[in-house]
Amino acid sequence: MVTIKKLNDDGFGVVGRVLVPFSAPGDEVLIENVDKRKKTRIATKWKLLRSSPIRVGARCKVFGKCGGCTLQHLDYSYQITFKEEKLEKILGISVKVIPSPRIFGHRNRIDLAVTVEGIGFRERGKWWKVVDIDECPVFGKTSKKAIKRLREFIEEENISVWNIRQDSGFMRYMVLREGKFTGEVMVNLVTKEGTLPNPQGYFDFATSIYWSINRSKSDVSYGDVERFWGKEYIMEELDGVKYLIHPNSFFQTNSYQAVNLVKFVASYVEGDRILDMYAGVGTFGIYIAKKGAKVTGFDSNEFAIEMARKNSALNNVDAEFFVGTDRDVEISGYDTVIVDPPRAGLHPKLIKRLNERGPEYIVYVSCNPKTFHQNIVELNNYRIEEIIGLDMFPHTPHVELVAKLRRL
Repeated sequence: MVTIKKLNDDGFGVVGRVLVPFSAPGDEVLIENVDKRKKTRIATKWKLLRSSPIRVGARCKVFGKCGGCTLQHLDYSYQITFKEEKLEKILGISVKVIPSPRIFGHRNRIDLAVTVEGIGFRERGKWWKVVDIDECPVFGKTSKKAIKRLREFIEEENISVWNIRQDSGFMRYMVLREGKFTGEVMVNLVTKEGTLPNPQGYFDFATSIYWSINRSKSDVSYGDVERFWGKEYIMEELDGVKYLIHPNSFFQTNSYQAVNLVKFVASYVEGDRILDMYAGVGTFGIYIAKKGAKVTGFDSNEFAIEMARKNSALNNVDAEFFVGTDRDVEISGYDTVIVDPPRAGLHPKLIKRLNERGPEYIVYVSCNPKTFHQNIVELNNYRIEEIIGLDMFPHTPHVELVAKLRRL
C-alpha cells in the first residue's frame, strides 16, 4: 500500500517513478501491475484502498477509461489549485486561475469516432480502441440525442462504420458543435468516399447538418464538404458579439469561459490601433473592434480569414483581415499587438522583430504555459505587466493564459 503525494503536470498521481492515472493526492492505493511505456512507468492496474478527501464521484459513466477527462474525480476547487501550482512551477510567479462558469455542458464541440466497437472517444493510451458512450456530460444533453439518432441512422440505413485496425468502413466521425448562447446545433458526418443516405429525418433537431469526406489516409475528424442541409453556419454569441461557425473553422471550445477570455484580452489592450495576429475567425479582433478600436488581423489560414471577414461584416465593425504568416506580417505602427499562437509558440523571427520594433504593448494568449514561458524569456525587451489564467478546460490539466506585456 502506498499514498499518492502529488500529481504530475499531466494530472497523474506520482509514486516514486510510477505514474498512477485517475488517482488523487491523499489516496491510499495498491499497485498491482506496472507497464513501461517509452521512458515512463504507468500503473495499469491498481486498487483504491482509501479515498482522498478531495476525491469526488465522477459524473461520466466511463470516466477512468475514456481518455477525454483525467481530473473529473477531483473536487473542482482542487483542480483550480492544481492549475495555479502548475503555473507557478513553470513560470516562477503566482498566477490566479479564473474557474470556468460551468464545469459540465461547457464544451461546444466534441469529435466522436464511429466504429465497430461503438461511438465515442479513444481509450486512454490506445489509438485503436474506442470507449462506447451514450452521452458526453462535458458537452451536454444534446450529445445524448445526437448519439441515439446516429445509431438509428446507421442501423436503419445499413451504413458501414469504421474498423480502426483494418482502416475500413464508411462512417468515421460525427462532430457536434453547439452555440451555447444561441442554442444552434451543427452535426457534421465525416466519411470516406461513398454515398450517404439523406440524414435530415434523423437529425431534425439540428440547425445545420454537414456531410464531409476525408479523402486522405490521415485519421482526422474533418474533410472536404460534400453538401449540407439547413443553415450553412451556426452562430455563437459572446457578450453581444456574433460569430459564424463552419465545420472546418476553429472556435474556443468553452463558450462560457470564452466570454471571460475576450473580456480580459480587451481589458489588456491599449490604444486604438490594434494588430490581431493568428486571428483565426476574428474572435478577439472583432470583439475589440466592437469596442471602437481599428483592428487589422492576419492569419496564415485562408479559410479562417474568409470567416473572419464574414464575422466582421456581420457585426459591422472596423476590422480588416488578411492572409499572412507570423514571419512576414508588418508589426510597426500599432499600439498593441495581440498574439495567440499554436502550442509551439511564437516563431523565432517574429520574436526578433517584436524585440527590435514591436509596439508598446503585446497581449499574449497561450494554451501552452511552457512555450509561453520560453517566449517570455526570449522577448527580452518586454516585461509582464499583468497576467491571468483561465480554466477553459475543466477536468483536464490544461489551462489558458492571457498576459499583458509592456516594452522596457
